[in-house]
Amino acid sequence: MEEIAPEFGAAIIFAEHRYYGKSLPFGKRSFDNNTVKGYLSSQQALADFATLIYDLKNKLPGGNRAPVVAFGGSYGGMLAAWIRIKYPHLVNGALASSAPILLFTNEASCYAYPAIITKDFMKSGISCPKNIRRSWEVIRKIGKSDSGAKFLSDTFKTCQAIKPSNISLFVDWVSSTWESLAMTDYPYPTNFLNPLPGNPINVSCQFLLDESVDDEALIINIYKAASVFLNYTGNTKCNDVFQTTGPSIDNGLWDYQTCTELVEPNCASGTTDMFEPRPWNFTAFSEHCWKQYQVRPIANMVSVMYGGTNINSSSNIIFTNGKLDPWSGSGILKSLSDTLIAIVMDGAAHHLELRSSNQADPDSVKKARVVIRSWIHKWTSK
Repeated sequence: MEEIAPEFGAAIIFAEHRYYGKSLPFGKRSFDNNTVKGYLSSQQALADFATLIYDLKNKLPGGNRAPVVAFGGSYGGMLAAWIRIKYPHLVNGALASSAPILLFTNEASCYAYPAIITKDFMKSGISCPKNIRRSWEVIRKIGKSDSGAKFLSDTFKTCQAIKPSNISLFVDWVSSTWESLAMTDYPYPTNFLNPLPGNPINVSCQFLLDESVDDEALIINIYKAASVFLNYTGNTKCNDVFQTTGPSIDNGLWDYQTCTELVEPNCASGTTDMFEPRPWNFTAFSEHCWKQYQVRPIANMVSVMYGGTNINSSSNIIFTNGKLDPWSGSGILKSLSDTLIAIVMDGAAHHLELRSSNQADPDSVKKARVVIRSWIHKWTSK
């Protein structure tokens, strides 16, 4: 956005999502109970953004004549598409980058996400995902005893003690590391979720190419591979197993949203991917939501509110997805109409085209940016 804004003589407005950051509708009381927390939703956030756009257009000199284009990546990409759908009189067009809309409308399989991650790791050699798949059984076997759990704690330098009673939490934590690596498998060094080298999966997999090692050696190699994401700088003193990988940015707020309106199926097969088998169980998920927040999820709410692929009455939305991005399996990969455009980029991870230009960017990303600019010119010149 920063690179093309001068081309359009554009101002860039960053609008914070309610409840995330300083935008607290009820101040310090915003998280006290479901009465006040219930105002955390995509509908309310879109209304906030629409109100902001309306005010800016009416208060800034020449604002009424200024076209508006929404940009967003991941959940922000979904919001960008949805604000164009819901408020077309305020937003001329939208770029929805890495927006896994179809996962939330049950129009895509949740098994696509782990399968794409596995495919990403296979690029560095089949032994890498095979060793990761083998590691789950080894971790659980070693973690059954107190001494084995201590070995896991010591090897992974965890802040909290791993115990047989919380071994599943440890497995989930290791699993999320591979997910994060796939999302941030950029071709140059970055510091998005964590400081990483370029092509971090290749770097990580160098520790997992030997299938002949014994169980303890495998665990040590898994730690070395995971540390490419967890502690590439070497500055982390210990690893917090009770937090998902990377810095915490939502304090459980996203989990709350998935428990109310944005139901996010989560699964793995264990055969078409390198993870433990994990079928999606909506009933169990609903029980988690009730236990954690005293709310129940509504499975089809996103379809009712926003339409999934049934949005042909809308227009001027670009859906971009990179083939390395695990979320692309739930993205819109084929154009829905002449003005609902899909762009699929080879060799691109999570919303790579939204990042600043880099010499290492694949040609697919460079070409996508040209197409995006061309469409924005069409939207803003009418």
